[in-house]
Formats: sequence, structure tokens, C-alpha cells
Amino acid sequence: MKNKTYPIFGAILAVLAAFFVGRCSTSPSLSESEHAHGPSSSEESPATIWTCSMHPQVQQPEPGDCPICGMDLIPLVNDDDSGAGPRSMSMSESSRALADIQTTAVQRRFPEAEIRLVGKLDYDETRVKSLTARFPARIDELFVNFNGVPVKKGDHLARVYSPELLTAQSELLTAYRYDPESAATRSAREKLRLWDLLPEQIDAIIDRGEAKDHFELKAPISGVVVNKNVNEGDYIKTGQPLFRIVDLNTLWLRLEAYESDLPWIRFGQTVNFTVEAYPGETFQGQVAFIDPELDRKTRTVSVRVNVDNEARKLKPGMFAKAIARSRVAQAGNVYAPEFAGKWISPMHPEIVKDGPGQCDVCGMDLVPAEELGYVEDPDAKPPLVIPSSAVLRTGKRAVVYIEKPNTERPTYEGREIEIGPRAGDVFVVESGLSEGDRVVTNGAFKIDSALQISAKPSMMNPESSPDGLSEHQTSEETASEHLHLEPEIAKQTLPHYFELQQSLANDDLEAARAALSDMMKITGHQGPLPDLIHQMLAADSLDGLRRPHFETLSMAYIEAVSQNPDAFEDTVYQMHCPMVYPDRGADWLQASDDLKNPYFGSMMLTCGSLTNEY
Repeated sequence: MKNKTYPIFGAILAVLAAFFVGRCSTSPSLSESEHAHGPSSSEESPATIWTCSMHPQVQQPEPGDCPICGMDLIPLVNDDDSGAGPRSMSMSESSRALADIQTTAVQRRFPEAEIRLVGKLDYDETRVKSLTARFPARIDELFVNFNGVPVKKGDHLARVYSPELLTAQSELLTAYRYDPESAATRSAREKLRLWDLLPEQIDAIIDRGEAKDHFELKAPISGVVVNKNVNEGDYIKTGQPLFRIVDLNTLWLRLEAYESDLPWIRFGQTVNFTVEAYPGETFQGQVAFIDPELDRKTRTVSVRVNVDNEARKLKPGMFAKAIARSRVAQAGNVYAPEFAGKWISPMHPEIVKDGPGQCDVCGMDLVPAEELGYVEDPDAKPPLVIPSSAVLRTGKRAVVYIEKPNTERPTYEGREIEIGPRAGDVFVVESGLSEGDRVVTNGAFKIDSALQISAKPSMMNPESSPDGLSEHQTSEETASEHLHLEPEIAKQTLPHYFELQQSLANDDLEAARAALSDMMKITGHQGPLPDLIHQMLAADSLDGLRRPHFETLSMAYIEAVSQNPDAFEDTVYQMHCPMVYPDRGADWLQASDDLKNPYFGSMMLTCGSLTNEY
């Protein structure tokens, strides 16, 4: 008797326990499902070919484990989709359940992007005052004789002797006695004022009627003395710095933002942050400056936040973890109804008015909030958004699979779309989808694999498709999804990532596969990270594993480590090689600062530089 041949559809099957697979043919519920969707005589035949749901090229005559990823093999199932289009895949309800295909409706809403930043508190440079010698003198007594002393405006700092000052006082008294309103009197008063004598000190000289040989230096502002540059007995010259006083009622929080975070950061935006000194307490500030230049070493942009510190709880030098939240509108604008139609000071973001005018602090002209990247219309139409797990990114292209409505059997069709920036766990859709479309959020890779096995055009790999559609994809482009790692998963798998990095640097393909297999023992076989590991395990060469898969994996770990550095006990080093991709290079992590390039191995083992430490 001849064996029957079954069309291959293994790629759409999800991972199931071998026990369940072995009993599928006898399960009452499955038998009823098979009877409803096809001829029972065909589907009740015992399976003779076993395959892997993630690697359908693996086919064996008996059950076992996949030699690539170790998953239990499953029998091939007859699931004819001959009626579907060239870029569509049709399947039975039971096959969809086995493959765990999940869909989500395309929505219109203002998604909230949560940007996590780290930084350090510093002095407000606009509130720093240096007290310098305006005339030669000798320090006879110091009232502030160590750093950190708090002072108020007008407090005495030092007692000095100066012959030049004694002469200037005599000139004032002589002119005043001759004519209090004369030009000579005004000139003498102005000279002392320019020497930093306070008005009350000048009036005291006139009231006293005699010049004093000693003079007290007064604090020009309230604050803390952070630098004392003189000692008792020192002779000082004109222009010599004596004290540096800082007003700590306002501080600057200097944050570092990645390039991908910049679309969601705006001038005047509220930022919440915490410091280790006060666990559980949240502080707040406003973005006052965004550096116009990118740091070429760290690939970050400095963001400055003005922080009110009237309570003096915050100290310069404290490390801070900050969160900035933005609601995203069309064209990458930030949706903030409270700023719609408002006018903001470009120097002091706390100054917001209903109409044009001048800043109450510096006198600069206010600017419309729209010029700073906020939406103009408070009733603006929300953008289309889809979950990030629905998008398969292939270099410059973005692909999704949508569920076709009004079909007898579940049918999915590939579609190329244009996506905007990412906001949290969703992407903004610029074109290619409509509100209400249902996109596949789990199992899209399996559907695409099934298309390739069925000799249909793949949306992710058009070069392998019969119609040869490759105009959008270069030789280095391969499907890769944006990954987000949970902190605990990142912490558990990071040692195996380091093993993978070292294996690639050593050009050891087998060791790299072993590291990936160890990683999968922790992650399991379901989810975006396991899907990527499956793709890497299926690579038959080091180059196929390195680009772009290793970069995708590395960026996920960099994101996890940079956002939660305290969760990792040892120092983690971020490296960058500008030669991996001509337009941007590529990054990776290492357990040591001894750079070993995993993208080129022995060919360019030391190419790159250290860009960050966590």
C-alpha cells in the first residue's frame, strides 16, 4: 500500500507537549474538530513524518527532538490552503489553536511613551556667584573658613585691610563734605559700588564720617560656599577669586537620552525622578534644555531639567533615575492639551502664558508651544497604533499579517506598512492599515515560515520568493523583531549572552549555538525572544547568525541593562563598532572591557571602542 503525501504546514504549529500530540488522533474534541473541517478518513491516518514547528526543514520518520532547538517534534498535518492567495495563508480552526495565532484590532488613540533616563544632579549654573578681589588687600580674618558653609545675602565672609580702599573712602568723605550732590561725590560713590561695596556699606562710611582701615567682604547672594580660595594672612591681587557661592534652591538634573528617545522629549515637559537617599519619594522638574549635538562616544544627548529644591533635600552629585511620559500624536508631535494655544518662555519653561509677551524672569519674548513640538489642536485626531509584537522588521521594511474578514476559514494576508516612531509597546502607523483591521500579534513568524514552505512569496524574505520581489531588501537584511526583555529574564540570560558574544568573537559556531540553547532553556520556546533564538539557531553560518540577529539581541540587552543598571551585580560594558553597518555601526555588551568584536571575529577582532559602563 502506498503512503499518502501530506502538504507541509509544520511552520504554523505551536509548541505542544509530546503527550498531547500523541493523543490528538484519539481525543474526542479533536476528532470532532477534524470531522467539521475535512474528510475524517484523511486526518485520522497515522502521521508518518515528524517535523519541528519552528524549523519545518527538519523531517524525520519517527518522534524525537529537533536537532536545532531541542523542541519535541510534531506530526505533519494536512491543512490544504490551495484556495488562498499568493501572499495569504488559510488554516483550520484547530491549526490556528495549535499555532497559538493571536490578533489585535488596529486602534486610534494617543499612546503614551515612557522614557527612562538616568543622570546626576548638579548646580544651577545661573545661580553661581564668584566673589573676586576688586582691589589689592590682605586677609586679616576669615569668617567663612571651610567649604559648605551656608550664607545669606549680606553675611560677612572676611575682614580685609587695603590702603587703596582707605584712600577711596577718604575721597568720598572729602567730596561729600564739599557738596553731597556734586559730581565728585557721585563718582566716589560709584567707584566704591564697582568695588562690590553694598549701598548700606557706603552709607555707613558717610554716616560715620571717617575712613576705616579694615573692611568686611559681604556675601552677594544667599547660598552655600562651595569654594574657599584664600586663607588668613594671604595678600590678594585685583581679580583674584576669593569665594564661590551657589544658590541651591534650584538645581539642574543632567540626564542622558538615547537617539530613539528624542522624539518624545520636549522643552517644558514634566519629568519625575527618584534618588536613592529618599526611596519611595518622587521629585519633579521641567525640561529646560536639550543639547543640539549628539555625544559621539556615548551616542546620547544631554537633557537638562530644572528642579526646585526649596526644601534642600536634594544634593548636587546625587544620581537620579527619571521617567518622562509623552502622549504621541501624528507626525511625531507630542499631545499635551494643557499647552495648546499657550506661549512659553524659551529660557524658563515654568513661565507659561495664554498669549504673547515677555518672560517674567529674563524678559525674552515668549514663543508658541507649537514651535516646541506640541500639537496645535487640543482636539487633534489620534494616530493609528498597533502592538510592537505585530511588526516584522526587515531592515527598511515593516511587515504585518492581517486577518482577512468574512472568510470560511481563518485566513491571514501579509502586508507591507509604513510605521512611525515607537511609543511604549506600540508603533504609530503612518500608512498601510485602517482602523479596525486585525493584525497578528503572536505567530506572524510562523505564518511567514509556512508561506515559504508552501512555495509562496514570503513577506519577510522576498529574495527566496518565486516572484523574486527583492527591490526593498539588501543582502544584509533579514527579518528581526524589536525585542523588549523583562529585567528578570535579562538578568538570568545575560551570562549566556556573554558566552554567545565570546563565541562569535572566537569564530566558534558550535559554541555560539550551545550558548543559544542554554539561553532557550531559560526563555522557553514561546515569545519574541525565543522566536529570535530559533532564527539564530537555524543559521548555517557565522555571518547568518551575526547580522542582523545578534544586533537585534544586543539592542534588547542594552535597553534592559541601561534602564535597570542596579539589577546587575557586575559592571557591564557597552561597545560600538562603526564598521558593521556603514550608516550607523552596531553595539554589543561584554562582561569585561577587553574589546572582542563579535561581528567580525578574528578578521577585525579589536575594531571598536568602549562607549558606556553600567
